[in-house]
Order: sequence, then structure tokens, then C-alpha cells
Amino acid sequence: MRVTLLGATGSIGTSALEVISKNQDTLTLYAAACGSNVEGMLGIITRFHPQKVALASVEACQRLKAELKNLKGPLPEVLEGEKGICELAADPEGDYVIAAIVGAAGLKPVLAAADRGALIGLANKEALVMSGALFFERLHKGMAQVFPIDSEHSAIFQCLPEECQLNLGSCDLEKAGVHHILLTGSGGPFRTTPLEDLNKVSAKEALHHPIWSMGPKITIDSATMMNKGLEYIEARYLFNAREDQMEVIIHPQSVVHSMVSYKDGAILAQMGAPDMKTPIARALAYPKRILSNVEPLDFSSLGTLSFSKPDYKRYPCLKLAMEASRLGQAVTTALNAANEIAVGAFLKEQISYLGIYKVVAKVVEALDNLKAGSLEEILETDRKARDRALAILATGERF
Repeated sequence: MRVTLLGATGSIGTSALEVISKNQDTLTLYAAACGSNVEGMLGIITRFHPQKVALASVEACQRLKAELKNLKGPLPEVLEGEKGICELAADPEGDYVIAAIVGAAGLKPVLAAADRGALIGLANKEALVMSGALFFERLHKGMAQVFPIDSEHSAIFQCLPEECQLNLGSCDLEKAGVHHILLTGSGGPFRTTPLEDLNKVSAKEALHHPIWSMGPKITIDSATMMNKGLEYIEARYLFNAREDQMEVIIHPQSVVHSMVSYKDGAILAQMGAPDMKTPIARALAYPKRILSNVEPLDFSSLGTLSFSKPDYKRYPCLKLAMEASRLGQAVTTALNAANEIAVGAFLKEQISYLGIYKVVAKVVEALDNLKAGSLEEILETDRKARDRALAILATGERF
């Protein structure tokens, strides 16, 4: 099977390449895309020899082309910008598209993959946060199929019956006997930090996740638990879940990746080491299983597993995202856009850690009459929310 890897130099992309390298008898890298990481893309080209590559940065594309002149052997076709990445996603020569571009930038490529009927491994939660209904409409029209790669959504997927796995976006949880979905989250690095000290934490401290190794944006989202809020929204779309069928649970050890509770009292949990190669391997091979190079859990040395309800005073971003989910697609689109701007400002030390929530909440409260029925309306809502967030930051008010 030929794989097109979008977000190839990020943490998900790196893990996906490891899975591909472990299963070269069945998997090959057909195409790869990234933002501007020329060195990372050169390494991928040298090792995996994809036929096509694309970089979002046109300037980075020019540098890559210059570097490729120094390499021998077959060289890939180099495509430029967002248009080039969408062209890769739409290329039918790539049997399977792993959508791992972080943030709103991943929306158009994943829709392009859906339109042409690809098998899609979805690791970009923002695509569903922004366009859940539209995504599944185009997925079904293009006769594409989606498999979740986020560890939590993969866990839920694995704990559901086949009738739900094969009908994501429209499955009937109640008919399948599901009582509710238990979405787990580690609680991040500040799970036990006194509430009065949260405003003092630095970006450096927030980037030190106790369990997972991820990119900077998603690591900050994990600290605020906005990431879990986005996953909550994504799960509702993926599994066609009502609000009363969803529950978020804090699980610091990140061994139980999520659970499904059934009406007969049974609860199925998917457990494993906190390593993204497992859900990537599951998504690539479904319904079979392939090597992931992840060691199984040693239960004799596992220690205590703990669970608790989230404290919304500690995680106001989580509550905000759950409330946005009730209000519909336009609000979740605005929430996601504002969060991307706010997290960027925090990483640049322009606002405090708690300022992330304050900025996002102000944007969500300020915007009304938003629409998200079409791609054009979604992108316009996204633009308005970003502009509003930047305007709030420009006031000079301390956050």
C-alpha cells in the first residue's frame, strides 16, 4: 500500500515513518508533505525515496530543490505551497493518506483526500472541529473511509463493535448498546500545581509534558486541556455521540487511552504504552494488525492506575470547548482559531498561561452570526476569529 504522509516531519509523521520502515513488505511512502523543514524532508527523501514531496513554504521549496541537485539517484517531484499539498492529498496514486498537519492548515488537504475517495488516517483533530458535518458529507460522497489516529479516538474505535467502526460519522451508539464514551486525558504538567500559581508558569514549563513527546502547540493544548476539549468535539463527530454519551476522565498515567461503557455494565478499555506508533499501525492495517515496534505493557511493574473527574477551575479551556460543542460548528471553528492565536502568543511570552483561556473566551463571546455550512463560510469564520484574537492582543490589555 502506497502512503501519502501529510505533516511528515512532525511528531506523528516521524512515528508513521517508523511504522512504514517496520512494514516495508506491505507499506511504501509514495508522497510526503511538511511546512518548511528542508533538512527533515531531505532525510525522508534519502531514506524512503518518495515519488512526490510538497512544502507549504515556497521559499523552503526553492531551498529543497537546490539541495536535491547534490543528491544522486531518482529524485521526487517537488510541489509548492498549500496548493501543492492539496494536490498530493488528491493524488489517487497514494492509496492511503495520513493527515497529520497541525491546526487549521490541515483542513483543505484532508477534504481533498476525502473528495477523491482515499483511505484516511486522521491525526488532525482540527479538521473535524472546524468541519465535522462537511467532512463526513464529502467523505461519504467521495466514498472515502476514515480511521482515527489520535490515541484516544483510536482507543474508542478499537472498543466499539464493527458496525460502528465501519460507519464513523453516522453510527448509532445506542443501537450498538453503548452507554457512554469515556475520553481519558493525562491532566498535563500542572495537574497538581496550586491554582494560584498557574498564572506564573512559563512556556518552558508548559512544554514539559510528563508523558507524551509532541510538538509545541499540541503540548501547550495538553497543559490547558484545550486538546482534550478539541478531542471531545472530534469524538462527537466521529462517533455520532450525543453530549450525554460523552465523559472526560483524568488519567495521569496515560496507560488507558480511552474506554467505552456498555448498557449491560461492561466497560471495554484499550491499554498500551503511550506511543503514537500503536494507533498509527492500527489505522494503517485495519482490520489486520502489523508491527509497530512498541513493547507491550508489563503489568507486573505497571503500578497504580488512577482516575478522577476534571476540575474546570484548573482547566477552563476544557469546559469552554465542551460548551462550544453544544453551540455548533461555527463556534467550534472560532474556538479553534482563537486558540491557535492565543497559544502562539503564549509561546512568544506575549501573554500568560491563563491568558490563553481569557483571549479565547473573549473571541467566542464577541463573535456572533457566524456560519459554517460551506467551506467558504468555515474559512471566513476562521479568519474573523483570528482577526478578533489579534485585535484583542493588540489592545495592550494584560492577559
